[in-house]
Amino acid sequence: MSDPLPPAFFNRDPVRVARELLGGALVHVLPGGERLSGRIVETEAYDCPRDPACTAGRFHAARSAEMATEPGRWLFWSTHGHPLLQVSCREEDIAASVLIRALEPLEGRGQMLTHRPVTRERALTNGPAKLVYALGLRPAEVRGTVVDSAALHLLAPPATLPDEAVGVTARIGIKEGRNLPWRFVVRGNGWVSPGLPSMDLAAAGTGR
Repeated sequence: MSDPLPPAFFNRDPVRVARELLGGALVHVLPGGERLSGRIVETEAYDCPRDPACTAGRFHAARSAEMATEPGRWLFWSTHGHPLLQVSCREEDIAASVLIRALEPLEGRGQMLTHRPVTRERALTNGPAKLVYALGLRPAEVRGTVVDSAALHLLAPPATLPDEAVGVTARIGIKEGRNLPWRFVVRGNGWVSPGLPSMDLAAAGTGR
């Protein structure tokens, strides 16, 4: 088994990080030692210095300050009252991050179902808030901790996915920067979230 990705891995362009995390694994080790893990099948990048969608610096000072921490720290933001897991990127004082949007369960699926009972198993972790609940993550305990902690860490993919295995789209649920191709998915994977990229919604006349 590979070692957890170190904070230094995240000290660079979050768009590259988001692409390279695909096929890796997110691992949560419970206090009793049980491992809950999933293959990363969807990510999004946010890079405030060049990102119209990143309202952190313009409208949300607290979020901006949180994202501008040193690289390789676990962060959360909240959408419609639900926590979304992200990891900080770039050097300290630069607000940038990668959002983990969907997982394909690997270990501890039964325990995940106790955290998030669902009738359709694909709904267990096919969205950013869903995976937080399924893994039993507590934002207050995780926020600000290092990304390579024993309790919660990321593993690199066995090999970098080839371009033909990766779908690249606009991000989901944004108004500005909707054309930036900063969402990455494992092509054809059934655990990818069902949301439409914002650019597609705008083209259909239903943009948010």
